[in-house]
Amino acid sequence: MFRPQLAIFAALAALTLPTATQAADLILRRVMLSTGGVGYFEYEARVTGDTRLALDIRRDQVDDVLKSIVVYDDRGGVGEISLPSEEPLREAFRDLPFTQEDLTSTAALLGALKGAPVTAIGNREVSGRLIAVTEETIQLPDDGGVTLRHRVSLNTADGIRQLILEDSDTLRLADPKLQAQVDAALAAIAAHAERNARALTILTTGPDDAERTVRVGYVIEAPLWKTSYRLTLAEGAPAQLQGWAVLENLSGKDWREVDLTVVSGNPVTFRQALYQAYFVPRPEVPVEVLGRVLPGVDQGTVDMPAMAAREAAPPPAPAPQAMMKATPPSAGDAEAGAARAPSRPAAVTAAESTEATTQVVFRYPQPITLAKGNSLLLPIASRPAPAERVDLYQPRTHPRHPLAAVRLTNDGVSGLPPGILTLYEASPDTAGAVYVGDARLATLPVGERRLLSFAVDQKIKVDRDQRQSQTFTQAKITDGVLQIASVEQATTVYTIAGAPREPRTVVIEHPRQSGWDLAEPKADRVEATPDAYRLPVDVPAGQTATLTARLERPRLNEVELSSLTIERIAFYATARELPQAVRDALTRLGTLRAAVTERERAVARLEKAHGEVVADQERLRENLGSVPEGSDLHRRYLAKLAEQETRLETLDADLTQARQALEKANQEVAGYVRGLTL
Repeated sequence: MFRPQLAIFAALAALTLPTATQAADLILRRVMLSTGGVGYFEYEARVTGDTRLALDIRRDQVDDVLKSIVVYDDRGGVGEISLPSEEPLREAFRDLPFTQEDLTSTAALLGALKGAPVTAIGNREVSGRLIAVTEETIQLPDDGGVTLRHRVSLNTADGIRQLILEDSDTLRLADPKLQAQVDAALAAIAAHAERNARALTILTTGPDDAERTVRVGYVIEAPLWKTSYRLTLAEGAPAQLQGWAVLENLSGKDWREVDLTVVSGNPVTFRQALYQAYFVPRPEVPVEVLGRVLPGVDQGTVDMPAMAAREAAPPPAPAPQAMMKATPPSAGDAEAGAARAPSRPAAVTAAESTEATTQVVFRYPQPITLAKGNSLLLPIASRPAPAERVDLYQPRTHPRHPLAAVRLTNDGVSGLPPGILTLYEASPDTAGAVYVGDARLATLPVGERRLLSFAVDQKIKVDRDQRQSQTFTQAKITDGVLQIASVEQATTVYTIAGAPREPRTVVIEHPRQSGWDLAEPKADRVEATPDAYRLPVDVPAGQTATLTARLERPRLNEVELSSLTIERIAFYATARELPQAVRDALTRLGTLRAAVTERERAVARLEKAHGEVVADQERLRENLGSVPEGSDLHRRYLAKLAEQETRLETLDADLTQARQALEKANQEVAGYVRGLTL
């Protein structure tokens, strides 16, 4: 059962506290944005003694604030945290003699206040108690249409008197208590109109003899901050990597000189409607009367053994922080710059990075100012980075050409968040850096490397030749069951035509298959992804290189010898990989099975002939019934029928012998196979 009501929220246990005698402003000092889609906002205030601190919270942020608000005070305490309820109007009108709808017009309010003393001043002054308010429709003169007015009836000392509400200049409630109730209701409506903000009040307690710092923080929903990178490649010089954080201030408040931190990780975050009132449904029980007993229902018990105390392990030491700056140009570079345009990225002061347990933290050393609703681009990395040019061949991406790629290694002190990377290339032949493509960078922990593909290399061509084979490795016969161990092989030969003028290192991405192992090439230069092997090949300029990738899978087949066909027996008997004794046994079995097959064919021929004779006899009997008895044709049919009967007797005898021979041949096969072990 859910009802959207809430009177007062207390984040901490309410205490009986002295009245705070001073107030202090909370100033936003620290912002931490997470890739989990939330942000931590921390405020500070300098206070003395007991102080009430106030924060304006957007309505859509209240649930998150109630879930996460925390107060830090090394020398004081916190009494209570409160804010207005979700629907204060319901509480404001709960005990009033009128509703919120009654305040939509004067006539509606007067109709709800029947019996209340009022004074109306207009053409005349009338005082009395309200009896009724009646609507009237009046026709205007000269066909001017109609108008609506309200006739008010009052019970006065002189009797019942009436007046037109629209003709009165003033209408005053004579009861001060009732007037105060109307004033309070109107004030509640005005306060409730500010629906986008809630005033959060924090009561702090502390000594009066010294000023102290109180910090208030909470976690709310925030836009996901993004990462973008620039990698500039230069022949004969280290690659220059710059990383930038793209973020927005949609918190609803300006950031002025705040300590900004961005965090890359994948934290677990929740939302919960804490700013709603939930009521537990209770069963309704009858009123107890004398002599009636309603015992409770025993649901059983659960033994709760004491849990052994576990000593928490000390937290790991934080990784060292580093202030990463781009290397400033040397004097020689400055002189050369007069002759050519600069091609290296400008120096920037990047964030200080720290490797935490589950995330990477980037903290900016200088205060940040960002107006609400605006975006900002801030550097998180700027340094040389090991980068190697390679080609990456992915058949599923492009079946003919590999992708130009860069093998980027993270040799820094912290991981790099995922993001888009834009590549530039600088060379003496160009006036400046040239854009060569975009790549996607996945999360890059310290010490790991990634292949970043940014373009199709049309200068390299790759052909594939795929074939399947099977090699027997072992065979034996046990109790008439043939067991054969074999190795299935899937071989792919890659033929790579190199670039005419430049050597290349081509990394072949060969698909991995469950249950298969890589047999060729050897694993000294092989890398593996979850779904592929990466096989490097050095291709000289203008030449062709080949690479053979072979996957192998062991197989063990068991089959009863008696169920093998002659063709399968002949296949195994001629397989030179099998032991000679097994091959000889299979050859003997093939001879016996060939005899069975010949007997089966003999039986089939005799059964066919027998069926033809029976069918011919049926035809002759039908013909005998259609010709005159004693006629020449009748006698011919009788003679032919006698011949067929003799033929049928001979076939029956031959068929019996053939079936006996087949049974004997089958018994010879079964006797040979039974118990055969090699």
